[in-house]
Amino acid sequence: MMDWTDRHCRYFLRQISRNTLLYSEMVTTGALIHGDQERFLRYNEVEHPLALQLGGSDPADLAQCSRMAERWGYDEVNLNVGCPSDRVQNGRIGACLMKEPALVADCMKAMQDAVSIPATIKHRIGINGQESWQELVDFVGQIADIGCTTFVVHGRIAILEGLSPKENREIPPLKYDWVYKLKQTFPDLEIILNGGITTLEQTEEHLKSVDGVMIGREAYNNPWILAEADARIFGQKMSGHGANRQSRHEIIEKMIPYIERHIADSDKHTLSHVTRHMLGLFNGLPGARRFRRLLSENAHKPGAMAELLREASLLCPPEELESGHS
Repeated sequence: MMDWTDRHCRYFLRQISRNTLLYSEMVTTGALIHGDQERFLRYNEVEHPLALQLGGSDPADLAQCSRMAERWGYDEVNLNVGCPSDRVQNGRIGACLMKEPALVADCMKAMQDAVSIPATIKHRIGINGQESWQELVDFVGQIADIGCTTFVVHGRIAILEGLSPKENREIPPLKYDWVYKLKQTFPDLEIILNGGITTLEQTEEHLKSVDGVMIGREAYNNPWILAEADARIFGQKMSGHGANRQSRHEIIEKMIPYIERHIADSDKHTLSHVTRHMLGLFNGLPGARRFRRLLSENAHKPGAMAELLREASLLCPPEELESGHS
């Protein structure tokens, strides 16, 4: 989700679900230590609960960045050992680290020792050449032995050569049963399932076998999937009309003041910084294509203001007063 789940995206998603744990885009330790911390760590208080996801392989650097996460007020710091991109592999980051479980354990211990907030890990069920159930158990066991208790597990292997990141999300088969079996094998660990989940119905089914579910690209491309999460997944009682108690158009109105503040903050800030994350809000409804087109073609232009978002939303007639279904 690099370049996707930035602070504007997370602020928008938080308007739809109050309780879902939001993750930052993966930030490398080098970018934080040598780059613009404000750019990568800044967030709005409404984004909580919020996790910072790190990419790196040096225990000291990961400890330093974990301390930054805690100092900035993040609720969790997460080590990404699942990204298959060539770009991160070249920096000894992501899924390639599954080849080195002892190093990953050292990294996680350094992170845990550095902070009091939870330090968690995200990984695949394996990589090419390391695809057996026993190797997965050995990997998780080594990390658990140093005290890590939360594992976000993408139910596919990563193929490190010859496939693009997109292909790595589609070609290796999903093995949800392996993730279920991890929970059975390590009942005291928190096991969170990731990969290929597109509906809350699927989420509810998976939650019968694991402790949590992470939804990535579907939540970005079709954010209204989160509209009933507070009620259905977190059991939050709502008041008002409809199942999710607010409409897409009400979400738009909540975003207007935020966008106005963003644009006013700097002459380098554009409407598109925020609205590029909102293009999927009306997916599946009349006018959705016109909504996306108007914003895609105009939000980046100098002088484009928040009113353009309201104008675009009017291309999508209120389809409910909303029940939360689309």
